Amino acid sequence: MMLQLSGVHAHYGHIHALHGVDLSVQVGEVVTLIGANGAGKSTLMMTLFGQPRASSGRIVFDGEDVTALPTHDIARRGISLVPEGRRIFPRMTVLENLQMGAVLGDPANLAVDLERMYALFPILAERSEQRAGTLSGGEQQMLAIARALMSRPQLLLLDEPSLGLAPLYIRKIFQTIRELNRDHGMTILLVEQNAHHALRVAHRGYVMQHGQIVLSGSGRELLANPEVHAAYLAGDRASGA
Repeated sequence: MMLQLSGVHAHYGHIHALHGVDLSVQVGEVVTLIGANGAGKSTLMMTLFGQPRASSGRIVFDGEDVTALPTHDIARRGISLVPEGRRIFPRMTVLENLQMGAVLGDPANLAVDLERMYALFPILAERSEQRAGTLSGGEQQMLAIARALMSRPQLLLLDEPSLGLAPLYIRKIFQTIRELNRDHGMTILLVEQNAHHALRVAHRGYVMQHGQIVLSGSGRELLANPEVHAAYLAGDRASGA
């Protein structure tokens, strides 16, 4: 088991945001977490990184209890997060953003890893000397993913990667998730409001409501579940990943 959350609670001040969350991710899986806005999905991602710290419960990564570790130590264990809203460095060039992603890695791998990212996202090679803030939203999302991959993580966390993107870029992002998992064996935990795309790409999924996991199953099972369909898929105009 690569990641195991057991009875995790988390608070933002006096707000009880996570209520005893149990969740697991096995090596080589794509696991998705779906739910309405405000359900606690992004809080769970940030709690994995210690911001906020879990107030109770355990987070075990690769056999080690990381619940109380500071954020930088968690990252050094081999977890990379692509946060909601991308949060690239807009005044830096594409290349400089990628170099920032490699800070925790081995400097000897920098050139090879840059070539890997440029092969995965050829547009980044074309834009390497361009300021990141001038990229389109879809290009910025590609950059955010590439930056996270520069540290060679064991586990990639993606928080709402399709948010605010045009359909063309949504398809590209989910195609990339498939390729990373299928061709490179990347283990991925994906938070998404676009349930149709997320469940199609996932091996397993969880449904979160009000800070709790209320349903789980394979991607196919959840796609076929009438309650999931009514709550998250009925109005979905997904254009096919």
